[in-house]
Amino acid sequence: MNLVQQLRIRLFPPLPEAIRDEFVLMTAAQLQVQSRMLFLALFLTVPTAAYAYSAGAPWFVRFGLPAIMGGACFAGFLSLSRDLKISTSVRRARKLIRQSTWSSSALALVCSSWCVVSWLGAPADTKIYYPLILSMGALSTAYCLSSVRSAALLNLAIDMLPISALLLASGNRLDLAAGVSMAVATFFLLRMIVLRHRDLVSLLELKRQMRVQASTDPLTGLLNRRAFDLQVEAEHATAEKSGRVFSIALIDLNGFKPINDSYGHATGDQLLCEVARRLLDACGQEGQVARMGGDEFAVLVPARSAIKREVIADRLLGALARPCDIGGHRIPISAGMGVAHWPKDASAISGLFEAADHALYAAKGIQIVPNANATCSNGRVQPIRVA
Repeated sequence: MNLVQQLRIRLFPPLPEAIRDEFVLMTAAQLQVQSRMLFLALFLTVPTAAYAYSAGAPWFVRFGLPAIMGGACFAGFLSLSRDLKISTSVRRARKLIRQSTWSSSALALVCSSWCVVSWLGAPADTKIYYPLILSMGALSTAYCLSSVRSAALLNLAIDMLPISALLLASGNRLDLAAGVSMAVATFFLLRMIVLRHRDLVSLLELKRQMRVQASTDPLTGLLNRRAFDLQVEAEHATAEKSGRVFSIALIDLNGFKPINDSYGHATGDQLLCEVARRLLDACGQEGQVARMGGDEFAVLVPARSAIKREVIADRLLGALARPCDIGGHRIPISAGMGVAHWPKDASAISGLFEAADHALYAAKGIQIVPNANATCSNGRVQPIRVA
């Protein structure tokens, strides 16, 4: 790997795919707030920039460039003061980031041109003030844009490189000192931008891990009961608006306890993981699979799924038909399944689960009676099984 590639990776490390959209949304939200205040601050400095013109600068540089900058800053402030609806739209967030990158770079070009031309035409005793004015604005702008590394780097390059090069090449000791100071300040701000990006990525990855742990069964990696209930609630809300049918299937393995007793809990755990893998393979992208606890699983077949309602049981049970080879043992699998469809079997979520429970127990040859004194954590009635 050459030096250029190493520098590119260090400045622009690849963003993990799992947090990319969330990173864009957070970046755009920060950008909107910080850029709005930045535009306001820059707009307020325009009169002083026009007042501090260099007598040797052309008219356009003395008044035209400050006027362009003032108008652009005011327009940017008004635009970012509106509700851009970027909190939930990745497309709008990306658009804001692109617009901010190019608009800020255009403003940086205006400011840099004003500074360079003013510096070249100013008397020797006042030259140093123009790099000072520019550097304060450039460093502030880059910091406000630090959540968008490309925008911050472009602004630093456009603002700081030309005037720093002029200062370093001027031959004046004070100019040389000022140029070195500007270069050092730019380097440390660049490092802060890189570290801030790294911290933000780490924070988002940690948040994602915590969400995954809160919604995932630790053994099989499937959704847990709480996450499955939330998925069903969301699907139910969508189905009530669209009127489209969705289904749930409850699966209970047969004879799982004897497997644990005969082969040990480690083998039993491997068997559960294999069942989970097969159910996931059977559903693909067309269903949500969860482990409800113990040897009980559940599948949500949403309205958009290509799986036909009439073959849900055959498809899922067919995936479990083959024996499992675990630890040198060939272990057969059998399971009971109950399927319920909304709104045919029940209009409420609790009723839908009850209907699936009844179908499951009927498939396993178990009689059930309601238990009036017990409810599950999600409010569904817990039946009593009677063999």
